[in-house]
Amino acid sequence: MREIIDLVDVAVAAAGRAAAFLRQAQPPAPEDWTEKSRHDFVTDTDRGAEAIIAETLTQRIPGSIVVGEELSPAAARGGDVVWLVDPLDGTTNYLHGYPQYAVSIGAMVRGALGVGVIHDVTRDLVYRAAKGHGAWLGERRLAVSTVAEPRLALVGTGFPFKRLDGLERYIRQFTAVMSGSSGIRRAGSAALDLADVAAGRFDAFWELSLAPWDVAAGVVLIREAGGVVTTLAGDEDVLDGGSLVAGNPVLHRWLSELLRAA
Repeated sequence: MREIIDLVDVAVAAAGRAAAFLRQAQPPAPEDWTEKSRHDFVTDTDRGAEAIIAETLTQRIPGSIVVGEELSPAAARGGDVVWLVDPLDGTTNYLHGYPQYAVSIGAMVRGALGVGVIHDVTRDLVYRAAKGHGAWLGERRLAVSTVAEPRLALVGTGFPFKRLDGLERYIRQFTAVMSGSSGIRRAGSAALDLADVAAGRFDAFWELSLAPWDVAAGVVLIREAGGVVTTLAGDEDVLDGGSLVAGNPVLHRWLSELLRAA
């Protein structure tokens, strides 16, 4: 097994190759979009980026497993090194030319989340973290915010656009958070939202339905930056729970309690 820091280097290389591909690719015309489910699109660009990532990861780490949207979360529990990959987080943004999308690569090492890399494609910024080695943006070590008063907090979120049956519940939560904080932002890439928590730009974040490949890298970043990430129920294993609440320790607790009450 490679040292965990070596796995970070491999993920950075794979994400960088995919980001370069995405920057030079021309977004397809609407008639070429495939709608996997309501409001959820995939294109040949996503597939091309995923192929580049998978090739890089498996060539550099033979025997490692790559998990994406077509495989169940249970598959992520079975190997020595398992990569959880979202080749284009923020596909709808990408298709519309809205500059908020990323490549996200997390890794489970011997069954536990240990590596996270998020490449902000349009800004060409690389966030990276490894368990026990901190979270970094270039040479700057990341730390979650020190805001402790909810009324001062800026909170990120994600709308339940795939699960409209949960919209009424979400609106109750949104109302409670809006009433108790200084503002809410939703830009359309969960990976970059989580990177913003790790970097201290967002004080907290929540979303009700996220897949393992959406959050794996960001979870490592936030925890290594001193933050807390759980499901809405408070479980630290967020790869099966769907919901996710993140933030600095004080505001994570506040947001979790507020959301459950709402």
